[in-house]
Amino acid sequence: MKGILGFEYGIVQAPLGPDISGPELVAAVANAGGIGLLRCPDWECPDYLRELIRKTKTLTEKPFGIGVVLAFPHDLNIKTILEEKVAVLQLYWGDCSQELVDDAHFAGVKVIPQVGNVEEARKAVAVGVDAIIVQGHEAGGHVIGKDGLFSLLPRVVDLVGERDIPVIAAGGIVDGRGYVAALSLGAQGVCLGTRFVATHESYAHPIYKRKLIEYEKTEYTDVFGRARWPGAPQRVLETPFFDDWRSLPAHENEVNQPIIGRSIIHGVEKEIRRFSGTVPNMTTTGDLESMAMYAGQSVGLIKEILPAGEVVKSLVEEAQALILQKFNNATTT
Repeated sequence: MKGILGFEYGIVQAPLGPDISGPELVAAVANAGGIGLLRCPDWECPDYLRELIRKTKTLTEKPFGIGVVLAFPHDLNIKTILEEKVAVLQLYWGDCSQELVDDAHFAGVKVIPQVGNVEEARKAVAVGVDAIIVQGHEAGGHVIGKDGLFSLLPRVVDLVGERDIPVIAAGGIVDGRGYVAALSLGAQGVCLGTRFVATHESYAHPIYKRKLIEYEKTEYTDVFGRARWPGAPQRVLETPFFDDWRSLPAHENEVNQPIIGRSIIHGVEKEIRRFSGTVPNMTTTGDLESMAMYAGQSVGLIKEILPAGEVVKSLVEEAQALILQKFNNATTT
């Protein structure tokens, strides 16, 4: 399988919020030849962020990246990321400006925005990004677009044309079959989120990981985090709690809800209110069953918690075997 952007494989581990993709997961993916992405905190904390990046560097000598949600304060954080010369700056939910791309390139950092429609992709191409992640509606967590991956992906591939901008497919991909399907539509890489939450190295709470194995259905909704991140729908596991509250009235949000737990997130202790949209991490206490649990539509294909390096290795081996098998069948019939 061909690598992209100087990495061994075109396999990206999505930046999993708020801190699920920490140094251990990112380093494990990097060491296996994939592109691991830390998740930048949603508040300005340049000193903490510098420590987070440096801790990751102690766990791997391979390059890695970090994802920043532009809907939240980020200027100082991005300055730190560029000073630390992280290999990849992944951007989401905001304007990937020419100035930002130029600053990153001056620091030797590659820029990869995640887009959910053709217009966003067109803007990204115009400012000279290094690759584009195309997120389909099937994806878990916060979903920026309405189009399914298989209709959106080839349109972005056609838009990019002959330019040297790899297109990376995201949304509902968990195994080698999804990888090959994405390649056949013109992608050069794949980005996986839910599959990497369900790994040994992910910072998700064991109960959250177990639910990813137990449940098979997801729902696209906006009941979580309406006040904190308005206009940001999400795909979640259909847990009993979600089934009970899926019709939450539009005027309701998390602000006046009871506190159902606590977490330490990026070193800061946080109260978790019902409907806040904060997924449980390793430190979370309280009513975990009533917290958001993000997952993509293909969660039903995830049958076990695996080491992250094994996920990368399996994706490559399954895809190679599938391509050989289909190619041989096609040439012998």
